[in-house]
Amino acid sequence: MKLIRKIIWIAFLLCLAGALFFAGYYIAVTKNVSLCPEKLILSETQLRIYDDNAQPLQNTSAFFKKQSVNVKNIPAVTKNAFIATEDKRFFTHNGFDVKRIVKAAYNNLKSRSFKEGASTISQQLIKNTHLTQEKTFKRKLQEWKLTRKLEQMYTKDEILEKYLNSIYFGHNCFGLVSAAEFYFQKTPENLTLGESAILAGLVKSPNYYSPFKNPERCQKRKQSVLAAMLSNGMITEKERADAASEALPCNNEVYRGATGYMHFVFEELTDIAEQKGFSIGGNIEIFTYLDRSLQENVEKIVQQADLSCNKSIFIADNEKLAFKACVSDFGNTPRQPGSLIKPLLTYAPALEENLLSPATPILDEKIDYNGYTPENFDRTYHGYVSARECVEKSLNIPAVKVLSSLGLDKASEYMRRIGLPIDQEDKSLALALGGMKNGFTMQDIIQAYSVFPNHGYFEPTCFISGIRINGQFVYRRTHTKKRVFSEETAFLMTDMLHSTAKTGTAKKLRDLPFDIAAKTGTTGTKNNENRDAYALSYTTKDIVGVWLGNKDNAPIPYTGGSVPCNLLLQINQTLFDLYTAKDLPIKPFSKPSGVINVALDKNAYYATHTLELADDRAPISYRLHEWFKKDAVPHKKSTFFSNPHIVTPTLQLLNNKVVISFDKTSPTCYQYKIERYDYDTHSTLYLGDYTEHFVDETIDKDKNYVYSVTPIYKGNSGEKIILPTVNTNGLFSDHSEILQKNWWEY
Repeated sequence: MKLIRKIIWIAFLLCLAGALFFAGYYIAVTKNVSLCPEKLILSETQLRIYDDNAQPLQNTSAFFKKQSVNVKNIPAVTKNAFIATEDKRFFTHNGFDVKRIVKAAYNNLKSRSFKEGASTISQQLIKNTHLTQEKTFKRKLQEWKLTRKLEQMYTKDEILEKYLNSIYFGHNCFGLVSAAEFYFQKTPENLTLGESAILAGLVKSPNYYSPFKNPERCQKRKQSVLAAMLSNGMITEKERADAASEALPCNNEVYRGATGYMHFVFEELTDIAEQKGFSIGGNIEIFTYLDRSLQENVEKIVQQADLSCNKSIFIADNEKLAFKACVSDFGNTPRQPGSLIKPLLTYAPALEENLLSPATPILDEKIDYNGYTPENFDRTYHGYVSARECVEKSLNIPAVKVLSSLGLDKASEYMRRIGLPIDQEDKSLALALGGMKNGFTMQDIIQAYSVFPNHGYFEPTCFISGIRINGQFVYRRTHTKKRVFSEETAFLMTDMLHSTAKTGTAKKLRDLPFDIAAKTGTTGTKNNENRDAYALSYTTKDIVGVWLGNKDNAPIPYTGGSVPCNLLLQINQTLFDLYTAKDLPIKPFSKPSGVINVALDKNAYYATHTLELADDRAPISYRLHEWFKKDAVPHKKSTFFSNPHIVTPTLQLLNNKVVISFDKTSPTCYQYKIERYDYDTHSTLYLGDYTEHFVDETIDKDKNYVYSVTPIYKGNSGEKIILPTVNTNGLFSDHSEILQKNWWEY
């Protein structure tokens, strides 16, 4: 018994010591923490946005309006929607929901994670307005002290009011007033039950449950909120059913000028907060990549263009992989990408897999893949065309052929690695032309194209470099590049797109005084009504993307090579001027050591559509130069000039004359030796340059002749070609004994 009492006494002393230590620690870490009523009220000074030079924007208030609503004017269904979702025992606890804490602890222990939280509305208000985002025991103790103070100083209705006036609803909406106005174009006093359920559901993850970005998820979340209200006796089944049938709001996003850039900043802010697990509230400082001078210039260019449709224009820095200017009145809605997808989905992967080179001839012809019969934009077929020219002219049929050879699964894997995942239902050869259900955003496409100027490496492109809340950085951007294409593939694709900007569909850019690669694209209907017009360009410094179209898919009078390309030209000229003013050059595209320039035999290329290395003796006019990967250079070498050879000429007897006609492919750089044999004589009739027809008028009647033709290049004779024996009476026969005698050798 003495031992037991001793153990109990020791345990008591240990517990007392622990309690005293905890009490001392609690006092120490919370003594300088006090509740500040001013922080509980939304203030314009709580948000600061910085440009790429870390200079604060002066018009932050345009994005953060101080608006609040009195709790007495908020409908009961609206208040109950938030309470049922965030803190169902809000009116009965003293700031801490013990039951919820115990349940969350049990579930976390069971799942061996810390995914489930138990914060009340009071705790969330304190955390968002007074504390840093660090997840430490010290911060939790400070949160407990401030929450108790909050509950002592304010009524439940006052706490709820401050909470609803400060929480973030996504899309740059701080507080219930701005959220109600943005999503439903009304004041909080007029919110319906269904609308209240949508707003309450957004708090957990504004982007994920946005009715504009993810309507299906929003609908499910809305049903979940209504079910929680029903189970807590806040609404009837009929009210739930009526609210559930209310339609989701239509997209009300408005992006204009600098506001457009900021809307994308806030979208990214929400994504980062959800990924990193911090709350958006308190004193927020956002560091962006905004180039204010460029932004102002682009806005002027767009304004002067006087466009009769919606537009989205993004400019990204290739070195920082960041968006530095943006003008959009369309938001970030996906559209079918048209021909912009061809380099990403077909040509670059095919180059990587060594299925083709820029010189590879592709037969542009009528094709039928199980009923799928694509056509070119000009409704004509062009015969054999090099892969380079296919990209320059944005031909459709060759792109489909390349995708068929590459395979849909392999092409889709490359797309996934550059941030453009392909849905299973979209996997068809129509993908080569951008045919898909939803498509991609202009932002997605630009960051995918960044893989080419960045030597085959991919990294998502963003607007935000850092976020600081209540004085502490909760996010600093880190670079995590991953290789998708080899450096050689990236260069070859860039060089092909460089040709597009010189002589192809984007040739309006050809006079710019620096290296630039470009691609255009247009989507439309069989009735020749265009829906989307794209133009995209990149240099070693920037990527510029332009989209023109209408939200309602109404036809537009543009193609990618028209007004969008004009805008590209003006924006790139502006970029050049800004760089020149700072004495910053736009460097040319650099060739990697794994790429070499190869001379091909032009005659073989156009006559037989094969890739052969040029003969060492070939003249310049018979050489075709193209870039190749070192490990993908053609093996066969032409002997066209070291061993001259031609297509066998034809021989005819016309009006007592022998006519020898040369094939049109016979090189004009050759000399030709024509000889004639009979039983008694051998003579050289001609030794000279190419002639289309040679006529022998010095023939006798009733004689047999054999003619031979020998191609010669710079004194080097090729194989002698023996033509059929001709009888001057008009009969062709085999008199090979004429040549067998060889009398002239004696």
